[in-house]
Amino acid sequence: MVFSSFEFMFRFLPAFLAVYFIAPDSWKNVCLFAGSLVFYFYGVKDTPLFLGLLGSSVLVNFRIGALIGRRRKSPVRKRWLICGVIYNLFWLGLFKYAGFLAWNLNLLLEKAGIAGAVPVYESVLPVGISFYTFQSVSYLLDVYRRETAYEKSFVGFGMYISMFPQLIAGPIVTYSSICRQIEGREHSFSKAERGLREFTIGLGLKVILANRLGGLWNQVGAIGYESISTPLAWLGLAAFSLQIYFDFYGYSLMAKGLGLLMGFELPDNFRHPYMAVSMTEFWRRWHITLGSWFREYVYIPLGGNRGGSLRTLRNMFIVWFLTGFWHGASWNFILWGLVLFVIIGAEKLGYIRILEERPIAGHIYMLFMIPLTWLLFAVTDFGRIGIYLQRLFPFLAAPGRYSYYGGDFLKYGKLYGLSLAAGLIFMTDIPRKLYEKYRDTPATALLLLGVFWFCVYCMKIGLDDPFLYFRF
Repeated sequence: MVFSSFEFMFRFLPAFLAVYFIAPDSWKNVCLFAGSLVFYFYGVKDTPLFLGLLGSSVLVNFRIGALIGRRRKSPVRKRWLICGVIYNLFWLGLFKYAGFLAWNLNLLLEKAGIAGAVPVYESVLPVGISFYTFQSVSYLLDVYRRETAYEKSFVGFGMYISMFPQLIAGPIVTYSSICRQIEGREHSFSKAERGLREFTIGLGLKVILANRLGGLWNQVGAIGYESISTPLAWLGLAAFSLQIYFDFYGYSLMAKGLGLLMGFELPDNFRHPYMAVSMTEFWRRWHITLGSWFREYVYIPLGGNRGGSLRTLRNMFIVWFLTGFWHGASWNFILWGLVLFVIIGAEKLGYIRILEERPIAGHIYMLFMIPLTWLLFAVTDFGRIGIYLQRLFPFLAAPGRYSYYGGDFLKYGKLYGLSLAAGLIFMTDIPRKLYEKYRDTPATALLLLGVFWFCVYCMKIGLDDPFLYFRF
């Protein structure tokens, strides 16, 4: 069940909120926990064992967290922490990475003359497992490091792990940042109204912008990379870059809005990343909660930037390798992460200062770097990546193989030009500043009402797609 669906907006959400607001404060956590399990079951009803996996994750991590929190002896606490981390990563590795690792091992063995030595385990990826696994691991680590007390209420902990606004695709919320809100939070009309507004803005970014821009990227794939001109190749890649941003940013705003409806202040996940002047700054603004997770639980424990440049680069390499691999069990994601490591590592060696001192140069630099790195993310096959690069840069191909120019980009530019222009505007902070300035005016309320019902119309005629980050 996705947020931008009739089932969610006109069936599940109204029914849930009616029960949630009627319930006394002491029962609201029970309502949210139960509602989140119902929400999750609807999404995995074809594979109901995945609901059992989520339930066992809640139960096991709750128990291990209590064992860590109650023990005083460090060796005992450490053993329970290791057990908990292994438990969580085992299931993530089994469902997400086992097939990929077995396939590549068989490939190596085949070259050595040994065929089919390792059975390949293929399974549907449980919805949201990457996100609730990271939340569980961060909870155990925070309790072990005594940065937070362990959660004594099973319902409270279960609600934290399974809370449906952020269960499927984040943001990744650490327990220490939300524990006080689990115990007690403010419910008010103004907070609920703000939540509905944020939900509507996110819905508009997803349905009106992301889905429309995704149509251009799909058209490029349908034509075939070999048959597109250089201008259309750049146009298509720009469309994907904007699509993935508004898709994930839209989801994050919808999640934040739903959290506000229930009294929670969930963290921001984006801060206008396409306005960055360096790749380093970009990744401080994009998927902020994921970057914070890797910084707090991988980069800093490895030593961070202490110990000299070589050790810092080693730690960065590990973080970016894991970041790429977290996004998907495929070599293109690993390459994507390593390319980002090279770019950000090179920036930290010196030329980031030039970009920061000359913002215009920085924006031009990112104008090329952002879509080129997203190409490695969008296309899984290395051969097709090579073909696309030749379309972007015809001088990489054999003379006469590809043309620099074709009329195709004029056709698709007319079809998608308005959406691309809107994307370029909404990727800046200008719309948000205008919204904040005129937020309390009747015109803004009417505009958001119009956006909501236009989104409903688009969904009714089938102009809707699943969220891209659901696959991770």
